[in-house]
Amino acid sequence: MLKYRVIPCLDVIDGRVVKGINFENLIDAGDPLKQAEYYFDEGADELCFLDINASKENRSTMFEMVEKVAKKCFIPFTVGGGVSKIEDFSTLLKCGADKVSINSSAISNPELISQASNKFGSQAVVVAIDVKKKSSSNYEVFTKGGSFPTGINALDWALEAQNRGAGEILLTSMDKDGTKSGYDLEIIKLISSKINIPLIASGGVGKIEHFADGLRSGASAVLAASIFHFRTYSILEVKQYLKSQNLLTIPSK
Repeated sequence: MLKYRVIPCLDVIDGRVVKGINFENLIDAGDPLKQAEYYFDEGADELCFLDINASKENRSTMFEMVEKVAKKCFIPFTVGGGVSKIEDFSTLLKCGADKVSINSSAISNPELISQASNKFGSQAVVVAIDVKKKSSSNYEVFTKGGSFPTGINALDWALEAQNRGAGEILLTSMDKDGTKSGYDLEIIKLISSKINIPLIASGGVGKIEHFADGLRSGASAVLAASIFHFRTYSILEVKQYLKSQNLLTIPSK
């Protein structure tokens, strides 16, 4: 039986975990290795590690940090940021990542999704999609750490990513990011109802109820950052709450 997943996200700049609002005004949120170990001990289902300035700075992600985290945390581990070629997939997977997330590079070179899926399996390929709402049911994809508007419709891109071999979609609402007002349930419902691969909801968690809202809207996993980094809630508390809401397993379609 498939399980819903609770995933803490480590956004990293210059070797430190950071958190902001709407992808801006970043503040320090600790050491990535210590945070990762804490979440592993807490019972996180997976970890997500995003080197959020790598694409903007045209450099690769921090392989050494990935290797250190992978040696300490024995749960599925997704890494993204600055992945621009198939060799980056190889290096990250050798460093201990289980999945590799691509965002800007997938937009500029969609064939990279197919190449990676064919070589490593779709389960290793996560396509991250950062979106802003433009109008009702119309969301635009942004790249380069949320700084570059692409003009691409989010649903169209999610479907193309799936068709090209992505095994999972990591969907982040830039409007909701860091606001603590809850996930953008409209875009979660819209995309999850049209794709056949898991969707990870990201952006906006402030209350424990928001996790349930995301899952009930169609997400297969719920990702959060500051609510965990600053110990507002623990992973255990979230899982206990989801259990009380009968949301630990995904009902069959």
